[in-house]
Amino acid sequence: APSRGRVVPQGEPGQPLTVSGVVVGPDGAPVAGVSLYVYQTDHEGYYGVKPVSDNRNPRLKLYLRSDASGAWAFDTIKPGPVPDPDGKPQAPHIVLAIYARGMLLHLYSRIYFDGEAANAADPVLALVPADRRATLIAARQPGTGSAVYRFDIHLQGDNETVFFDV
Repeated sequence: APSRGRVVPQGEPGQPLTVSGVVVGPDGAPVAGVSLYVYQTDHEGYYGVKPVSDNRNPRLKLYLRSDASGAWAFDTIKPGPVPDPDGKPQAPHIVLAIYARGMLLHLYSRIYFDGEAANAADPVLALVPADRRATLIAARQPGTGSAVYRFDIHLQGDNETVFFDV
């Protein structure tokens, strides 16, 4: 079983979902021991305690590490839309910071959701070249019950995940 965590407390309102994936290195091999810090808004789009939303101190957050096979997973809820600094609505997404041995700086990325209509108008996704956006979109997995999404993190190489200079 992959390294697994829970972002939201039991009973948190919202649509439950699971995100899982593998961290992949430049040679295509899985990378163990990569630290992931994930944080997100609640289902209404607040990072912090309502009515003040502070993404410097998010309420819904989790630290976890990829296991020996590079795998990781977490349970959460679908985040709500949040405005960007100009007030434009962003599509639901989860923020991801990645820390790994040999990297002097951590990497920032985002997990967006496959099939989300708001992705088309998201101001951050619009900054990413169209042929690279797929690296930020978690693929919905078939099945019934809670939604399950797959999001592999490619640290380098042909399918390198888009990382943001924040």
